[in-house]
Amino acid sequence: MQFFLPMIPPTATHQNKQLHAYLKDGRPRAVLHDSAGLRAARAKLHAHLAPHRPAAPLKGPVRLAVKWLFPLAGGHADGEWKTTRPDTDNLQKALKDTMTALGFWADDAQVASELCEKFWAAAPGIWVYLEALS
Repeated sequence: MQFFLPMIPPTATHQNKQLHAYLKDGRPRAVLHDSAGLRAARAKLHAHLAPHRPAAPLKGPVRLAVKWLFPLAGGHADGEWKTTRPDTDNLQKALKDTMTALGFWADDAQVASELCEKFWAAAPGIWVYLEALS
């Protein structure tokens, strides 16, 4: 299956966590929480991915290819490689977590083959290709 999500890709990634420190029983503790930006990014991905979820989760190994297409800025040309933040591995984490929650597969550990690219584009969005491997 393949589909295009026409949207401005979220730039808040899994790295956008907030540290909350507190005392418990007189000892310092710390907990990481998703930032408001990361929660908004996940909600945006969820809303755009939900209509494309399969009837049943894919089984076995999966190939995932994703093209992140960011809106043109700073004099960049359509189709030019984007070499600035966010990093591709951080973009993929939020996407794969959301796809797991929506039931594209049982566990994102099933993604055995992965290609991720990011570009500047006149038509921003996220192109997703998903294939069950045998």
